[in-house]
Amino acid sequence: MSLASGATLLVGRSATMFGATSSTTPSLATNSVWKLGGDLPVNRLGFGAMRITGEGIWGWPPDRDNALKVLKRAVELGVNLIDTADAYGPEVSELLIAEALYPYPAGLVIATKGGNTRPGPDQWVPDGRPEYLKRCVEKSLKRLRLERIDLYQLHRIDPKVPMEESLGALKEMQTAGKIRHVGLSEVAPDEIERARKVLPIVSVQNRYNIADRKWEKTLVYCEKENLGFMPWSPVGGKRGLKPGDALEALAKAHSATVYQLALAWLLQRSPVMLPIPGTSSVAHVEENVAAAKLKLSPQEWKTIDALAGEGKEKLESKK
Repeated sequence: MSLASGATLLVGRSATMFGATSSTTPSLATNSVWKLGGDLPVNRLGFGAMRITGEGIWGWPPDRDNALKVLKRAVELGVNLIDTADAYGPEVSELLIAEALYPYPAGLVIATKGGNTRPGPDQWVPDGRPEYLKRCVEKSLKRLRLERIDLYQLHRIDPKVPMEESLGALKEMQTAGKIRHVGLSEVAPDEIERARKVLPIVSVQNRYNIADRKWEKTLVYCEKENLGFMPWSPVGGKRGLKPGDALEALAKAHSATVYQLALAWLLQRSPVMLPIPGTSSVAHVEENVAAAKLKLSPQEWKTIDALAGEGKEKLESKK
């Protein structure tokens, strides 16, 4: 994929500029390993297994063998944190992970999620009923061929079910030895605080990238509380900055792609950051993993950091 087309994946939306609310500086975020929950060492650049499914995150991929190759290649390259969910497919992503990687290599951490149902392609409906979540855990264990899930995340808080009831079900499964650690997704600091009154929380998975920093306060909370922060859509999805911007110029200077710069920026943004870029391409897996070795100077980091603000200003000037 060209630098120009890659640049379109990074969107200029409103952002809180780094340094205004964070206690972390990019120069501190240099450790390549993070201990998830304090006892599970993982390489900070992981793999998100959503895109190995079919169109609309629905059904089997058009090339099943390729999906298996993608998973195997990620592990060969040193990825030891794979993030999935029962809703991806649904069920397909978990089944492919087991097919490709079982028996699992020592040290591989598979994180999965439950609590989001799939009525159809591109449709997502939360379901946080305790009995439903318990069944989700049991089924994920079976599909993944695990006796215990290292990290189980509540995919979404169900507005129809008190959070305490949903998490209470996960606490029961944790007590039963079927879950090691528990995480949350798309949550604000006050929701994390509520959750931690029910059971320990070790990670948060919220949307976050160069240009979409809606959850900046959550990231800062995770830094303060030493919780892993797993940004989904780490390179920004389908929206983006225009070709020819500073990001593309920096990518050329580093003989890298804008994807790699986006991931390098995240890794240097915070020591608790655990990006989980996803792809259905072996070449892109190799490209993503190589981003972990890319080091930005403080000035380069600040230049990229400012791009979101520039995008916002351009949008506002057109109003």
